[in-house]
Amino acid sequence: MVTDPTAPVETAALASEVEGLLSPDEPDGIYRDSRECGGAVLLLGALLFSPPTPRPKSGAR
Repeated sequence: MVTDPTAPVETAALASEVEGLLSPDEPDGIYRDSRECGGAVLLLGALLFSPPTPRPKSGAR
C-alpha cells in the first residue's frame, strides 16, 4: 500500500474516530438489578430443592 507523504493528515478526525473505536458507547439493552436476580435465584433454588410431590399408593398390599 503506497501512501502519499504530502497528503494532509486529519488528526482531529482520526483521533475522534480512534477514541470512538477504543471506548464504544454502552449498548442499549435490559440491565437487571442484582437484587432481582438474587431473588430469582433463591426462588429457583427453593423450587428445585423442594421435596417431590407424594404419589398415591397403587393397589392394596
